[in-house]
Amino acid sequence: MSQPKILIVDDEVDILDLLEYNLEKEGYEVIKAMDGEEAIRKSREHKPDMILLDIMMPNLDGIETCRRIRAIKGLEKVFIVFLTARSEEYSELAGFEAGADDYIPKPIKPRVLMSRLRAIFRREQSNDTKEDTLKVHDLEVIRDEYIVRRGEEKISLPRKEFELLYFLASYPGKVFRRAKLLEQVWGDVFVVDRTIDVHIRKLREKIGDDYIQTVKGVGYKLKKEE
Repeated sequence: MSQPKILIVDDEVDILDLLEYNLEKEGYEVIKAMDGEEAIRKSREHKPDMILLDIMMPNLDGIETCRRIRAIKGLEKVFIVFLTARSEEYSELAGFEAGADDYIPKPIKPRVLMSRLRAIFRREQSNDTKEDTLKVHDLEVIRDEYIVRRGEEKISLPRKEFELLYFLASYPGKVFRRAKLLEQVWGDVFVVDRTIDVHIRKLREKIGDDYIQTVKGVGYKLKKEE
């Protein structure tokens, strides 16, 4: 099996060179881009397995670049990891709202980054052993398509929203604290608790308010069928 193809996007040449060196040393195929427009063009051309994307770039920032890449047919599920020096909570939440899967702060420590990437790809491989379709209430949660069906209606979900719903649907009626949901869905990524609230809100907007219940002071659960 060939190693994953990774597109790295940053307007700082030193960071591009550092990432390229360490990624190629690990055996990854590397493509580089220095701004959002180039990233969109090379995403279409090369269909990467993962994009490491800086947020603060001239002309087209990483948030808008992420949104546009998500809209490209065939790239809806590419794994997008933001690299940014901005640690404010609003920036992190904006990244996840735009469709990011992960969030790694600068300055980048190559050894830590490589470990994180290996963990991400291992987690993706482990998903292959999960049940293809879960049926809860009137919903079908279809793992290999990242969609939810309700009768004839098809609801397409971003990766993290889907994984959060899939996890809750795997244990209907069980209450999970935010920290547990972060651990199960985001792994060892450092993200704020509000990330869960944002994703739950977006899920409710798409599938309706009747499925996921807030347990005040504790967390969330998928309602169990009566």
